[in-house]
Amino acid sequence: MANTYPRIDLTRGTGPQGHRARMRARVLNTGASTLADYEILEMLLFAGVPRKDTKPLAKGLIGHFGSLVEVFRAPTQALRAAGLKDDAIRVLRLPGVAAERLASSEQRERPTLSNWDQLTQYLKQALEGGVSGQFRLLYLDNRNRLLADETAPDADTPSERNRAIAIRALALHATALIGFYVRPTERPTDLSQTARQLDFAMRPLSITLHDVLITGNGPPSSLRQEGLL
Repeated sequence: MANTYPRIDLTRGTGPQGHRARMRARVLNTGASTLADYEILEMLLFAGVPRKDTKPLAKGLIGHFGSLVEVFRAPTQALRAAGLKDDAIRVLRLPGVAAERLASSEQRERPTLSNWDQLTQYLKQALEGGVSGQFRLLYLDNRNRLLADETAPDADTPSERNRAIAIRALALHATALIGFYVRPTERPTDLSQTARQLDFAMRPLSITLHDVLITGNGPPSSLRQEGLL
């Protein structure tokens, strides 16, 4: 009679390899956000320290440098002095590079419009895109980062249009708006009234209308600076 053997579950094994398998399974099952800082560092070190328990090393590094971020920022010589080999140090350089590139990508996709220079530069690019004659709205988050740049909704009445704008702002989780009109020749005569009505409609929703601008040839003009909003 042939001997039969039970199947081995590697995730229940002992030693570094069994522990690593359990950690990987945990990330797959519950997500990396459930990991403590030392566990994130521990898993990163898997690639640079292939056959050793990295938990004590991860805890020791955070204790020595003060935080996970400071471990990533530590100079190479300081990491070597703390006991890391070059393979592990190279692994610890990757999160910083990835974070920098993600931030750069987000800035390109969601520019910050928190001052006049940033706003006028953005409007200059909008003009190059050919949006003449349109009243547009910039929807911003609580850091004045651009969430959307859209033509104001069509509606039969100002109240209906403002209601559509409010619905769109809430859907985007916007906390502020900037309106701008690209004039083909001169500003619409009712633009200041439109801006005041929009401002009044957004206030109960805690959505701030920062300004409404008119742009075209030359520098943009601001209704708020002119005292019309």
